[in-house]
Amino acid sequence: MTHVVAFPMHGGPDAAGVPLHDFSTNSNACGPCPEALHAVQSADATRYPDPAYTALREGLGAFHGVTPARIVLAASASEFIHRMTALAAQQGAVQVAVPPHSYGDYAQAAQVRGLDVVRGGGAAAGLQWACEPSSPLGRADPAVRTWQDGSTVAALRVLDCAYAPLRLDEEGAWAGSPSPHLPSACWQLWTPNKAMGLTGVRAAYAVAPADADERVDVLNAMAPSWPVGAHGVALLHAWMQPAVQQWLLHSLGRLRDWKTRQHGLCADMGWQVQPGSLANYFCARPDGFAQSKAFLQILPGLRSAGIKLRDCTSFGLPGVVRLGVLPPASQDALAAAWRGIQVTLPHQKDMA
Repeated sequence: MTHVVAFPMHGGPDAAGVPLHDFSTNSNACGPCPEALHAVQSADATRYPDPAYTALREGLGAFHGVTPARIVLAASASEFIHRMTALAAQQGAVQVAVPPHSYGDYAQAAQVRGLDVVRGGGAAAGLQWACEPSSPLGRADPAVRTWQDGSTVAALRVLDCAYAPLRLDEEGAWAGSPSPHLPSACWQLWTPNKAMGLTGVRAAYAVAPADADERVDVLNAMAPSWPVGAHGVALLHAWMQPAVQQWLLHSLGRLRDWKTRQHGLCADMGWQVQPGSLANYFCARPDGFAQSKAFLQILPGLRSAGIKLRDCTSFGLPGVVRLGVLPPASQDALAAAWRGIQVTLPHQKDMA
């Protein structure tokens, strides 16, 4: 019998290739950042990186105001999620707490190791995940507020900062460096490829709490040799450069304008925008298609027209789509494709 592997659902290119208008990812649509792209293209791929990543860890430590010993390099956020979960299991954790709606790798990494997954709450869990802004809704994560007191806890707490640099609300917007208001008694996981519009380059790092020396050593020992290749090293070095940060700050203003326009376009189409998004993406419910068979047909129909949205069923939000903020031309293409879908499927909206 042939075993069929069920791959996790993600946004981005698929079997049909690269979408003309890809709303399905949270990458910075102003990208790629020219300086970061040049750094990646200029990387020397003929040699191994320094296996200890000495200069990179020193730079990232200075960027975050911590010692280099607190920087843990990872092949990607997903790789770190699996490695941290393995560490939690090794140290006796039996439960992993994840947000009610969240990135699937948190739960997947727990389930493959036989750990129970607790959605929402889970204060007693041995490993606790939070993400702010959250995915897919882009909201504040309530767990982060409870972590702010800085008290020592036995559990492993990890704040996924994937979208922190793409936060658009005026109060908490990225200012060119990591916010000093982030919880200090938890691990911080950073994946700046999204902010620079270079998601094809896989590289990430974590900043450990000040008292996590032993766990840092174990996590480093659990990693394969050279988890980050030459192109990832170049990307992370570029991330810290003032010119790249200046480009990012300029892009946030454009994204705010595009987001406002995209909200209006969704309203014009009759879609219900889910409130509270702080980031460069948001969720919406296409009018009339919630919990219906017709909803299963609108996404392929839009995809054939060059439009890709992210179905939120895997996030526990059936009938909802996540939309990355894209430029006006892509927004107009979505509106035109939606009009075509309405012509072909009006009688199916009420199918159960």
